[in-house]
Amino acid sequence: MHMSSNKKKKIAIITTVTMTVDYFIKDTFKAYHDDGYEVCLICNMDEEYQKALPEYVRPLPIPMERGVSLSGVGAMFKMLKIFKKEKFDIVQYTTPNASLYASIASFLARVPVRLYCQWGLLFVSFNGIRRKIFKFIEKLTCSLSTFVAPDSFGNLKLCREMGFYDESKSGVVYNGSACGVDLDRFDIAKKEQYRKEIREQYGFKEDDVVMGFLGRLMKDKGFDEMMGAFNILHKKYPELKLFFVGYEEKSDREDHEMLSLFYECPDVVRTGGRVYDPERYMAAMDIYVFPSYREGFGTVVIESAAMELPLVISDIPGPTDGVIRDETAFVVPVKTVEPLAEKIEQLILDKELREKMGKAGRKLVEDKFDSKNIIREIVRHRNSLLEKKGLLK
Repeated sequence: MHMSSNKKKKIAIITTVTMTVDYFIKDTFKAYHDDGYEVCLICNMDEEYQKALPEYVRPLPIPMERGVSLSGVGAMFKMLKIFKKEKFDIVQYTTPNASLYASIASFLARVPVRLYCQWGLLFVSFNGIRRKIFKFIEKLTCSLSTFVAPDSFGNLKLCREMGFYDESKSGVVYNGSACGVDLDRFDIAKKEQYRKEIREQYGFKEDDVVMGFLGRLMKDKGFDEMMGAFNILHKKYPELKLFFVGYEEKSDREDHEMLSLFYECPDVVRTGGRVYDPERYMAAMDIYVFPSYREGFGTVVIESAAMELPLVISDIPGPTDGVIRDETAFVVPVKTVEPLAEKIEQLILDKELREKMGKAGRKLVEDKFDSKNIIREIVRHRNSLLEKKGLLK
């Protein structure tokens, strides 16, 4: 049945917590609304967050926690009730547990378009029975979805090879990434201003070389390798500083010696907690280091490049889709310390190379990852899914 021209298209956007909304989703709300969608947001959100949403986004709060648990059964049945009542044309979900609940509930409610935004693969960094369980969950979520949209070509290839889905029901939108980079916000013309402000605030000297990281303190983000490389290099280059921007969420899986270095070394500068203006902190860095074990895409890769930073990243699907090897970033084997230290050292010693790679990175982001272009293509993609189901004229 075709949708009449005066009937709004209905989309439910589902994720576990509001942090994911703020980082990756909220910039699409207005684009959906302007294209004629009625937008509903389903996640774990308090009243204050609901009131802060744009008036055209209808909040439908459901208690959920990060990490798959039995409490998710209740969330799944609440979603099923909502889906049957609301009769959405599209249910779009991301984050592992919310996606599992939403894929089952939307399948049972026979939602026409069940879209899994596959922005990360948990199982790839697990071993043994834990890997098998999370791999099964991933495959189940994919099988219940009518379309799967990974945010990187690397993960698309990996999942097709593993048989999670075929070409008929999967694809990357535009050039990948969940939302791209807002180049008005990541304004390179303001870099020197931001750099001066942040470096003064945190006590960096003019001749300090600052290697930076923005994210969470966790083993899977390559914390041990980053600290191992810093430990090697700091002994040779006293001007080297580590700028850690983000949450310090220890999991007891990190190396205790590296944790001690992290907290005791005066040349490790920590902000603590979440920052809402990453562009300012990235501007204060000279080298961006991202030795993560797994990512959907790794938005910080293109955000740091937008601030003209050279990168050293691990060779994993996702981040490698957002760089040009040896032109905008050095790519090193995952879970290695010496190769990481070697490439960081190359950049410490060569300021001209840092500047050259940084400018190339900025151009790459302007050409391929401008959020305005990506959001436009996201809306087009959702419309194409409706057209294939015969829901749009």
